Amino acid sequence: MTHDTTEGAIRSSASRQVRIAWGVLAVLLLIWAVFEAVKYGGWAIAAVVAGIVVPDLSFLAGLSGPHQHGRLSPRAVPLYNLLHRPVVAVAVMLGCLIPDSPAVAVPLFNFGLAWLQHIASDRAFGFGLRTADGWQR
Repeated sequence: MTHDTTEGAIRSSASRQVRIAWGVLAVLLLIWAVFEAVKYGGWAIAAVVAGIVVPDLSFLAGLSGPHQHGRLSPRAVPLYNLLHRPVVAVAVMLGCLIPDSPAVAVPLFNFGLAWLQHIASDRAFGFGLRTADGWQR
């Protein structure tokens, strides 16, 4: 896929069925994350909020310098793509199996769960990974 600089960014080329599947997953993960946050309270709530916000902090790495609307700075793309890969969020969720203390394991799991929900929501809305020059794939 090529991008014309006058045309601007486009959303993901994923099919409608794929985006609907991501949307269904996003809703289920949101329900699960809210359930977990209410069930455990405290740090679990903070972990869910952080999991929803943290993946988009990669945009901060691309704030400096000129850029076009809809295009992420190329220097921020590797971090953005890393933080928007489902396997990374699932690895964080599985990290809850390491500590013996539920005080550490529960927030870690909830953080990964909310992070995965963020990724699923992005994909459902057509925001996928970025190309090396910062455009949506």
